[in-house]
Amino acid sequence: MTTRAPVLIVGSMAFDDLELPTGTFANTVGGSATYASFAASTFTEVRVVAVVGDDFDAGTLAALETRGVSTRGIERAKGKTFRWAGRYDADLVGRVTLDTQLNVFADFQPKLGNEHSQCPIVLLGNIHPTLQAQVLDAMTGPELVVADTMNFWITGEPEKLAALLPRVHVLIINDEEARELSGIHNIRRAAAEIRRRGPHTLIIKRGEHGALLFDETGIFAVPGYPLEEVIDPTGAGDSFAGGFIGYLAAHRGKIDPHVLRTAMLYGTATASRCVEGVGTSKVQTLVLGDVEARVVQIRTLFELPR
Repeated sequence: MTTRAPVLIVGSMAFDDLELPTGTFANTVGGSATYASFAASTFTEVRVVAVVGDDFDAGTLAALETRGVSTRGIERAKGKTFRWAGRYDADLVGRVTLDTQLNVFADFQPKLGNEHSQCPIVLLGNIHPTLQAQVLDAMTGPELVVADTMNFWITGEPEKLAALLPRVHVLIINDEEARELSGIHNIRRAAAEIRRRGPHTLIIKRGEHGALLFDETGIFAVPGYPLEEVIDPTGAGDSFAGGFIGYLAAHRGKIDPHVLRTAMLYGTATASRCVEGVGTSKVQTLVLGDVEARVVQIRTLFELPR
């Protein structure tokens, strides 16, 4: 029986200062938890745990609430919100970090209430692996744990990350991170090594080239949707994760290899919508019909003509 489940998302909320080929956009609302929450709310109820400063826009919190996202777990601390500044290359593939200010995020300690600790499905955004472990410690036996990480933690906190991996069911990283985490260049062998360390499913994001899923039944590839125009790639990976976990939450009780693979399509469709606007402008207005229409289009990319 399929049951829609609430999702807990723990991660960052931020301001981004973006230099894009189309212009400069200061004070753009961003952060992994923000993108993922807007994306997942397209499919199911979301409960978010994060921290913002007293400068954070109340309108964004209202927009989240309007989409069925509980913001009671968002702590408003005295000080400034986490801020990131970056400049993208003309092809929107390469980017340079110009500035990072952790601000209130530097002292972030996730605080879970009953509504958070009892969620059956959790997405651990890209935060310190110690904090990710603390979230799991505070939860009452989640059925599905999806986690993200990055090179900074892979190289800076290898032991803490290694201790976390056996507690993760699905790990989502990019190909560079997979090579660094495993110490193996070949992606297929790298995936096998990472899965040996804990996660039963590994998803490797490959940007405009789509994503790969590795599990006990084999390998599944989803192509990137060829868009006519990409405006802003920021948050694409977090939107993918939100769409992916949102679809799974909407199919609780029936999460099998087929559903996991279908969730990849929905995650890709969600991410492709996100990059068509600056910041969260597209993902925060997304409706299920838009995603389903894009999934149909993505399926045609690997269907042979009759």
